[in-house]
Amino acid sequence: MKNNYRLKRVVLAFDSFKGCLSAREACAAAAEGVRAAIHQAEIAELPVSDGGEGLVACVKRLLPTSEVKLRVHGPLMDPLECSYALSADGKTAYMEMAAASGLTLVPEEKRNPLLTTTFGVGEMLADALSKGCECIVMGIGGSATCDAGEGMLQALRQAGCLQTSCRILVACDVDNPLYGPNGAAYVFAPQKGATPEQVALLDARLRHFARQTEEAGITSSAMACHPGSGAAGGLGYALLTYLHADLQSGIELLLNLADFDTLIQDADLVITGEGKSDAQTLMGKVPFGILKRCRQKGVACWLLSGAIDDTEAVLSSHFDLVKSINEADPRPLSQLLLPEVARENLRKAVQKALTALR
Repeated sequence: MKNNYRLKRVVLAFDSFKGCLSAREACAAAAEGVRAAIHQAEIAELPVSDGGEGLVACVKRLLPTSEVKLRVHGPLMDPLECSYALSADGKTAYMEMAAASGLTLVPEEKRNPLLTTTFGVGEMLADALSKGCECIVMGIGGSATCDAGEGMLQALRQAGCLQTSCRILVACDVDNPLYGPNGAAYVFAPQKGATPEQVALLDARLRHFARQTEEAGITSSAMACHPGSGAAGGLGYALLTYLHADLQSGIELLLNLADFDTLIQDADLVITGEGKSDAQTLMGKVPFGILKRCRQKGVACWLLSGAIDDTEAVLSSHFDLVKSINEADPRPLSQLLLPEVARENLRKAVQKALTALR
């Protein structure tokens, strides 16, 4: 690492600190810290997400797009207005399945993945296809569903566009199979309101749908075990088998859209972070995606997060610096999560870490 008086260009690429700071707010706070320590530094801010919820917001910051609003059916088939982004040339749509079938759209007392559907996702896709889109980029995090994408397929059939040559890129950061102990029902359905009895029933439904798909000659039995087929309640399976989608790491997809390799080409330091970092961070989360690109370019990379759990020193062995922004703050968690507190602690942590290089 170069001494800070020689640091001329710093790139800030933060994920959100869930519950207190958006990715954009985290970058802004870190930028204040950089300016306080290195007055003349050139700073590039890149708020990012892992490609789940927040994908469209990130794309809107990165690329010129227009907003498309439409009426669809929500997770419980209630009328719902949602939106997606359309590229300036009208050829690429950027959307999140959660906009039409997200868990936050269902009141807690009504959450039941036996009833929720991805029908609205199919309506979003159909709308983009009707506009002549040649590529659709979709984030599939935050789902309320476990229908293996059957609802989506029904909507596409009704719209007459199930057969399409449109390229579909899916931001997917789970590698679960469709069914079984590690599948969509057993791993994720309890988070969506399913009881143990309902989980077993949902898993049986997923198996049945896969068997129907295989018997129809659409795919082989191996597809149900494909990493990511269990994502979003099995939506990943339907996207893979019926729409021939390409499932990609969410952060890799976004970094490609941002032309991140070019952004850090002349950087002296990249600082990233998230709400909490632990061993899971190295399994496809935003900071790890940032780190891999930095290593390829020989750029130093710091990790400054709200909380750090690194008892095995796994993170410290990868990043050039690993710090919790709250390590010197004795206040209770409820106060540390306040936006104004998190913002100030992040600013101070960045300033302190850079000043320490003198």
